[in-house]
Amino acid sequence: MKHRPLALLGALLLSTGLVACSSSGDDPDVGGPTVLDVWLMRDSVSDAFQKEFEAGFEKAHPEIDVRIQIQEWEGIGEKVTAALASNDAPDVIEVGNTQVAQYAQSGGLTDFTGRVDDLDGDFWLDGLAEPGAWDGKQYGIPYYAANRVVIYRTDLFRKAGVDAAAIKTRDQWLAATEKLDGDGVQGIYLPGQNWFALAGFIWDEGGDLALQEGGGWKGGLDSPEATRAMEFYKRLQALGKGPKDSDESRPLQAEVVAKGQIAQVIATPGGANVIAQNNPELKGKLGFFPIPGKTADKPGAVFTGGSDLIVPAVAKHQDEAYTFVKELTGDAWQTKLALAMSYVPNKTTLATAVASDPGAAAMAVGAANGHATPNTPQWAAVEAKNPIKDYMTAVLTGRDAKTEAAKASRSITTALNSGS
Repeated sequence: MKHRPLALLGALLLSTGLVACSSSGDDPDVGGPTVLDVWLMRDSVSDAFQKEFEAGFEKAHPEIDVRIQIQEWEGIGEKVTAALASNDAPDVIEVGNTQVAQYAQSGGLTDFTGRVDDLDGDFWLDGLAEPGAWDGKQYGIPYYAANRVVIYRTDLFRKAGVDAAAIKTRDQWLAATEKLDGDGVQGIYLPGQNWFALAGFIWDEGGDLALQEGGGWKGGLDSPEATRAMEFYKRLQALGKGPKDSDESRPLQAEVVAKGQIAQVIATPGGANVIAQNNPELKGKLGFFPIPGKTADKPGAVFTGGSDLIVPAVAKHQDEAYTFVKELTGDAWQTKLALAMSYVPNKTTLATAVASDPGAAAMAVGAANGHATPNTPQWAAVEAKNPIKDYMTAVLTGRDAKTEAAKASRSITTALNSGS
């Protein structure tokens, strides 16, 4: 999943010398193919897929010579910012879906609003399309998605007489987890600060982490909807021994699940591979199902991580860049990418493309009810201190939920309005 904290921006970045490494100066003589520079992120594509796509694209468009450079996520915010401010930017850049607003605010991106229909935008996943828009215009084109599912131990479910396929609602999920919990087995491993999971429950209830109000933003953790979501989270978290004061990375939850008798964990499907690597005895004993919703007719809401493609306004090859974006985000290559990388395709109409991959298939079901964090460049300031995590720990350790929710909401409000 490509959700990364956004880096601090400002004039300092422009003095670091981090400029784009464009090959536009290498264009051949008039009459030869146009060199198109593209930045894709580490683990966005495999070597095999990259070679297949480049060959297929250049065969279909012999007038374009694609040169893909793989970038690292570490420090990419500063690098993209510098590229957008330079006169030598790449033609296409992959960015995290929640980062688009930050770059669009500077006015450095090409506006694709008039081409949304041509790109089948009516079928885009909301969790990619909505954060790709800013101020009523579409700058980011959905590329691929990933979201959390429930990874479960098939042997422990079988022993407890629990049918994972029958779990369609949160109430059924809670009842099944209660049945699994006991006799040396944890019903679920859920760290107290998994705020992505809490966000999903809040969206299920009809609330949000923050809402626009009177030209500004207001934190939403003190709403009745968020209160109900936190109550459910508390009941679910109590059916295991997950720490109340840390998140999925402290300790790494996949390693914890590998070592213990733990029936379930909330993670992206790739977590199953990590679990099996840490405990080979669990290979073939891990299954997946979408996070259940409040009602059986709709899966649980999930945070949609993933990437969008952007084109810098200063890119020299705008038409060729659009051709590249249209091809890579089109049905044919999206299907191939999903199968190669176990990602969710960018359109709801392509969900069946990953039907043969159990983890990706469960992920695709949840992606249909995907959401993103509040679409504002200031959201990075919230995550930097993350009062949501502090709020969750406070409630789980017995402090007054109403007081703590109001405190956290005030912190979110302050952070989101600090740049306005």
